[in-house]
Amino acid sequence: MHLDDLIQVVRWEEAEPALRLIRTAVFIHEQRVPEVLEWDEFDAISVHLLACDAAGQPVGTARLLPDGHIGRMAVLKEWRGQGFGSAMLRKLLQELTRRHQQKAQLNAQTNAVPFYEKFGFQVLGEEFMEAGIPHVKMTLLLK
Repeated sequence: MHLDDLIQVVRWEEAEPALRLIRTAVFIHEQRVPEVLEWDEFDAISVHLLACDAAGQPVGTARLLPDGHIGRMAVLKEWRGQGFGSAMLRKLLQELTRRHQQKAQLNAQTNAVPFYEKFGFQVLGEEFMEAGIPHVKMTLLLK
């Protein structure tokens, strides 16, 4: 089975428990993001990705805001380094291209910058703090 086949586009109302499971583990428990900052009004109106292992268990997620911002990208610790993040990012970039967006934008945690640079993203501006974690704005012009 190909990794891309393990990633589906889902709606918040149908996949909320699985999406919450992953984001709670990664952002709230592992990275200590305050819960009040994790959940917002954008979940209900965003496109979400759900990555599952071959047995159908949730292992990763990401979301695409209506304005084209990529965010909330998370893979459970034990599944990192296996290509799920790259496969999710490729799927999000395909979705942006399908929507005829001119560019992809995201706020990357500084330790994730090399990951996004592999896809051609470039850092814009200065480092800033978000939820107590250093971030930078990144952008990628789409063809």
